[in-house]
Order: sequence, then C-alpha cells, then structure tokens
Amino acid sequence: MNEHLLHGFHQRGYLPHLKHEGASYFVTFRLADSLPREVLDQLEIEVSALRFPTSFSPAEIDAEKNRERRRRIEVFLDQGSGSCCLRIPEIGRLVADALRHFDGERYALEAWVVMPNHVHVLLQPAAVRTLGEIVKSWKQFTSTRAKRLLALPPGRFWQPETYDHWVRDDADRVRIVRYIHNNPVKADLCAVAEDWPWSSAAKK
Repeated sequence: MNEHLLHGFHQRGYLPHLKHEGASYFVTFRLADSLPREVLDQLEIEVSALRFPTSFSPAEIDAEKNRERRRRIEVFLDQGSGSCCLRIPEIGRLVADALRHFDGERYALEAWVVMPNHVHVLLQPAAVRTLGEIVKSWKQFTSTRAKRLLALPPGRFWQPETYDHWVRDDADRVRIVRYIHNNPVKADLCAVAEDWPWSSAAKK
C-alpha cells in the first residue's frame, strides 16, 4: 500500500485530495450522467478565473476555490440533472445497503444520504484501509448490480471523480452531518430529513 494514500496530499482528476491517517472524511460521488464533462470543464474555467485579496495565501486561495467548486457542483446536482436512477427504490436500497455493509469493520459511518443522482457519506476509515479503496468497492459493487437491474448497456454508472473533504474539528463535523441530512429537504425531495428513506436520518 502506498503511504501517501493514507496520509498527505495527492491529485486525482480535477480535485485535490488531502489525507490524514485516522481522520474522518466527507465524501461525495455521483452518477456518470449527472455532471456532463462540458459542464465540469466550464465550471473549472469559471472557478480558475476567480480573484481573491492579495493578502490570501496560496493555500487559502485553493481552499476558497475548492469550496466554490463544490458549491456550484452541489447546486447543479440538486437541480436533478441526469437520469436520477438512485431515486428508484430498488436502486436506492442497493446503494444504502452497500454503504452499511462493512460499517464497523472497514470504516465507521457517521452520516450518509443517497440522493437521486449522487451520494454523500461522512466516515472514518479503519486502520490501513484507504478512503480510495472503500469508495472504489462501493462503486464497483453497486455499479454491477444496478446496471443489471436497470438493463443498462456497458459503460460507466458512476463518474470516476470523487470529492472528499477532511473533517477538521467537531464544529466542521456537526456542520457536515447537518448538511448531509438536510440535503433532501434543500433539494425539495421531502419536508423533513427523517422522511427521506435513503439516509442515516430516516425514521427507523
């Protein structure tokens, strides 16, 4: 296993990824048709053109650009772009069950939600488990079965790029849990978080 996958900074696709061994992460992955490449390319041009005060350090500028990039992506996703096949009960249940399957073994789930075209998860990987391999296993398992259930042709089910955010402190964690649970409400899918079935906030 590469040491830098457990700890440190590395680049994958459009987004930077900062890893801290033993940390918790807020992860977002989305369906292949939810964010077309031309939309992502245009978003990257717009974010790259943003200007910040000269007092900002390079790290602060990168952090601000990442926040703005994520905000714009979330707005686009919450508009219901793409097939939104995760809203189909059988597919939503498949993804939710996959997230919960190794909870307490390969990782500890803190909060999660399956939206119509994307998934949010707050988790802490177990020792020697990398975030990348965990997300990859979720994608591979659900992709194979979902494509079979939906009779989809060969091709990607999930977009390869994944957004992840290292949880800095308890205040950051509380904010992220609130965001995850309220995402279906914000997207006008339900009136209260507990009513969305594919979420750790759902009524038991």
